[in-house]
Amino acid sequence: MGWWNLDSLFSSLRSLFHFRVQVQGDQLCTYTIKSHGAAVAKNHKHDWLILVLLGVIEIVLNIINPFYRFVGKDMMTDLKYPLKDSTVPVWAVPMYAVLLPIVIFLLFYARRKDVYDLHHSILGLLFSVLVTGVITDSIKNGVGRPRPDFFWRCFPDGLDAYDKWGDVVCHGKASVIKEGHKSFPSGHASWSFAGLGFLALYLSGKIKVFDRNGHVAKLCIVALPLLCASLVAVSRVSDYWHHWQDVFAGSLLGFVVASFCYRQFFPSPYHDEGWGPYAYFRAVEETRNNNSSSVSTANALSVQVMEVHTVSQPVPAQNGAAFTSYASNNHTSLKLDEMESGGGDNNSAF
Repeated sequence: MGWWNLDSLFSSLRSLFHFRVQVQGDQLCTYTIKSHGAAVAKNHKHDWLILVLLGVIEIVLNIINPFYRFVGKDMMTDLKYPLKDSTVPVWAVPMYAVLLPIVIFLLFYARRKDVYDLHHSILGLLFSVLVTGVITDSIKNGVGRPRPDFFWRCFPDGLDAYDKWGDVVCHGKASVIKEGHKSFPSGHASWSFAGLGFLALYLSGKIKVFDRNGHVAKLCIVALPLLCASLVAVSRVSDYWHHWQDVFAGSLLGFVVASFCYRQFFPSPYHDEGWGPYAYFRAVEETRNNNSSSVSTANALSVQVMEVHTVSQPVPAQNGAAFTSYASNNHTSLKLDEMESGGGDNNSAF
């Protein structure tokens, strides 16, 4: 009985999604990478340049040193958590926060062939992640809050030392100490919610989560990326790399930026047209207007051709009739002239 219910649920989901694509696919147009990709990219070339600039800023922010704030001996009580490896390594964050959403965008493109949706979703995602990264790392460097494991970063041998002002005198590895002053806010949490939060908003619009039909299964699908981002954020606390305030602030920052970037290109997921980007509907409207004007022009030309054909068709008959009438009149007048001439001669002879 349980397996039957599960199979029924999957069948319902397949029918819902198939119905959605089929209805919209019959009504709307197709814009492929080959036909419209270059024009779309050219139209947003300045956005891509800004995106490159954000990437350069992000690299610079990771190179420069953060603010090394005062850390006294009495503050070390909350900073003696063990130094552990990250459960989610840094290199994995772009994999699930950037590459995974792009793969899903490509799957939707393969289904609908909408280059506007593909381009704007990728552009919005990259803006979401990079804007979040720049804000996060700027705050990290400006605040310089020590991580919960700062003691072991600063004193790997467990022998602490302080200057005459009571500030720490670290003798650990420079790169490890530098990383130890980047606790607030959490980069893992902000990047996770920037990427997976954007994906959640994208999916909520595509599968019409808020269509008032009460399909909770759709809501579960949208909640899955947010759950993954939350688990990554929680792991930063359990790994003693962040305080809970760092994770909370990073998560909130990432999702807020993702929401703003998503709304730059897509309507609200609550909207009836929330499944497509603004640019797509503008392109559809332009296509329809162009088709209407083309049809009107073609109809006008057709009417003119028909009128010309109608007018020109009887012309030979009318000309022929006129010529016949003209010839007949001439012939009749000639006969009368002959009769009159002949009659005059006869009278004279008589």
